[in-house]
Amino acid sequence: MTSPQAACLRAALQVGYHLLDRGGSALIAVEHTIRVLERSGLFNAGNGAHLQLDGVRRMDASLMEGDGLRAGAVASIEGIVHPITAARMVMEVTEHVLLVGPMATKFAKHHKMESQKRQAARRILSYGSMLTRMHKPKNRHGTVGAVALDQSGTVSAGASTGGIDLMLPGRVGDTPIIGCGVYADNETGAVAMTGWGESIIRLAVAKEICERLRQGKAPVLVVREVFRRLVDKVHGSAGALVLTPNGRFAMAHVTPHMAAGWWDGKGEPVVRDRFR
Repeated sequence: MTSPQAACLRAALQVGYHLLDRGGSALIAVEHTIRVLERSGLFNAGNGAHLQLDGVRRMDASLMEGDGLRAGAVASIEGIVHPITAARMVMEVTEHVLLVGPMATKFAKHHKMESQKRQAARRILSYGSMLTRMHKPKNRHGTVGAVALDQSGTVSAGASTGGIDLMLPGRVGDTPIIGCGVYADNETGAVAMTGWGESIIRLAVAKEICERLRQGKAPVLVVREVFRRLVDKVHGSAGALVLTPNGRFAMAHVTPHMAAGWWDGKGEPVVRDRFR
């Protein structure tokens, strides 16, 4: 895979791996990997997040650590470059898991997080045409995510998104919902999701994958089982990154494409746009 997005994915993998190689935590590696993608403007997250129906860019992100099940998330946050860091701050400096809307934005600004440059709205659609456009979206994703395993045996997962292009203001997908868009548990593994958020929420897919990993099955088999149910039960579409505490991993999707990659520090990072 050769494209600006692929090059950015490779750079992000290198940032995350080097942090782990120096003894850094999986949580920080996941955060900084995602920060590279948010800053790039090449994905539907951070600087590249889609605009909602009213021309406003609202973003969601979450982060979870498998040791102690610590988690933080933000939803419908506006005007910052790195929602994933806002999610980490929610986890580390509050007693909460999820902050939403204007108060999440105020929280981020209070902690002096980098702001985005203002951009004019591209267009506003009527409510009726928006409903038509929103019906079971297929190619309007681009959520970024990462999973990591550190030297202490702790797994972490994170994700960041701008949602669906021109979606109804107030809509929140799976990304900031712990157990749906992300989950991490040192007893089972770490999962980060992308795809049609409404279908992922209905099956709480990230948690479902982790619970099936508890049975000792290979990650690739577990993802196939869960995705089969996702498609059969709710006609859903999704992609997943899965990593277990013993280093087994899977990347799979039931969407036309899912650009993703991995790196173990040897050779060059591996990046593809399709997985089984």
